[in-house]
Amino acid sequence: MKPLSKNIIIFFLVVLALGVIFSSYSIKDTKPEVIGVSTLVEKIQNGEIEKIEVQEDTLNIYALDQTLYEMKKESGESLSDLLTNYGVTGEQLETINIEVVEPGMWMSLLRSILPTLIFLIGFLVIFWFLIGQMQGANNRALSFGQTKAKEVTNKKDRTTFKDVAGEAESKEELTEVVDFLKHPKKYTEVGAKIPKGVLLMGPPGTGKTLLARAVAGEANVPFFHISGSEFVEMFVGVGASRVRDLFGKAKKAAPCIIFIDEIDAVGRQRGTGLGGGHDEREQTLNQILVEMDGFAANIGVIVIAATNRPDVLDPALLRPGRFDRRITLDLPSLKDRRAILDIHSKNKPLAENIDLQRIAERTIGFSGADLMNIMNEGAILTARENKKIIVQKNLLDAIEKVMLGPERKSSILSDKERKITAYHEAGHAVVGHFLPHTDDVHKISIISRGRAAGYTMSLPSEDKKMHSRAEFIDELAMMLGGYAMEKYTFKDITTGASNDLQRATKLATSLVTKYGMSEKMGPRTYGEREELIFLGKEIHENRDYSEKTAQDIDEEVLRLLKDALDTAERVIVENNESIEKVVKELLEKETIEKEKFEEIVGKKIVE
Repeated sequence: MKPLSKNIIIFFLVVLALGVIFSSYSIKDTKPEVIGVSTLVEKIQNGEIEKIEVQEDTLNIYALDQTLYEMKKESGESLSDLLTNYGVTGEQLETINIEVVEPGMWMSLLRSILPTLIFLIGFLVIFWFLIGQMQGANNRALSFGQTKAKEVTNKKDRTTFKDVAGEAESKEELTEVVDFLKHPKKYTEVGAKIPKGVLLMGPPGTGKTLLARAVAGEANVPFFHISGSEFVEMFVGVGASRVRDLFGKAKKAAPCIIFIDEIDAVGRQRGTGLGGGHDEREQTLNQILVEMDGFAANIGVIVIAATNRPDVLDPALLRPGRFDRRITLDLPSLKDRRAILDIHSKNKPLAENIDLQRIAERTIGFSGADLMNIMNEGAILTARENKKIIVQKNLLDAIEKVMLGPERKSSILSDKERKITAYHEAGHAVVGHFLPHTDDVHKISIISRGRAAGYTMSLPSEDKKMHSRAEFIDELAMMLGGYAMEKYTFKDITTGASNDLQRATKLATSLVTKYGMSEKMGPRTYGEREELIFLGKEIHENRDYSEKTAQDIDEEVLRLLKDALDTAERVIVENNESIEKVVKELLEKETIEKEKFEEIVGKKIVE
């Protein structure tokens, strides 16, 4: 039902109700006193009544002292007969002015047709409502194949490139796209063609969607955004219909930008053996391919897409002419992390002595979303402590919470378990400290977090893109430091080292089969691991080596682990006095920061 029709019906009903109300009741300045027949007769016989108005079954009685009375009589009974029956004489009636007030023509007409009119209006309202419901169902059915893309219209709280820290190269590429849309003549004069698509690739949390919002804020052109999953429905052909509708709207608004988030939801490689050519997702992908670069020209529409799984996208989607540009967003560097922290700390009350540079140094490998979460968790911890200013400790605790989980204060270890945990973590820390190619130890704790009874936090002093064999060998020894420490001190081992053994085994296997860092196995890789797309996360390994080679790989992995364990045991024996000091401090304070740790064991010697 249309809003205008609803308003007309409501207005008509209100006017009708007001007419009935005002026609049924007379507007009087004063409220009359209701009296009975005997009282009226008594007042007439005493000569107190001046005038009586007869209005159907209602008597409006006016006394000589200007008092107004009201009385009801039986329907169809004459007033004179009524009074005569109660002993009022003719002479007494002659002293009273009796007037009969007839109802108006409109009131009479309304009374005669009111029942029919109310029935008719009720019928029309119900009929109109049913018709509206049917039209709504038809409209929903017809709009099922229409796009759900939303156009960015809010100009107040818009995001710009100034709100995106780091990613200078990515912003430069996207700035060029925006400039192309704003000033196309500058590019067409030198024969340049507008790019069809830009693919944003990178790990989760690196700012792909944020960059797209920045493009929307910078571009003075229509910007449509939609998720890849919004194309696909349970009915075959709906996704393709929505793609056609989206590009149809975009072409009418050209020049414009379409942003498709998580395009891997519909852009996965075709022909994987599931669904065939009639698969809804494949039909949607086919329509996207045609719209971006098909038989018909697509002028003035740029598609920006984001994904963290570029490896599963269909090759036809990635070829030039469709996604001409691929922008890779990586995890932020130290400088970028500091800039990101500055952005997310703008509206937060920070202490004057807070050191965001130290926070940036401790968050190597964190994404922009992780850094935002750290600042938010720091604010939450501050509010939980009923404080108004965020201090350094709040942010340092937030880092550990994001990395390892919240403190498990309810998980209280026994004295024996605390002692084992203290020696275990001291083993990790001391072995890592005295080996030249490991990262600096920043914190040791025996406070349970997440699934860990304790933890040793070691972080590199600078961002690294490449790692050497010497670094991996020393890291293996550090991973086994806790295992070696338990074995050396208690002449027994516990399940606390299970995760360390898993990580060490995985790293040793990668050294042999993936990085070519084994002298015995030579400079080659072993086994081609590929993901079976139609089975989701299931990994299939294509073994390209013999059973004899597999046995040699197992022996080499075991040798690397044994050598690492020997190294860890040697460091423990040589520095047992330092270990005892660290354990004593841990049992007393439960936590040791980098400065205190270096005060106990000395500065790290780096080759």
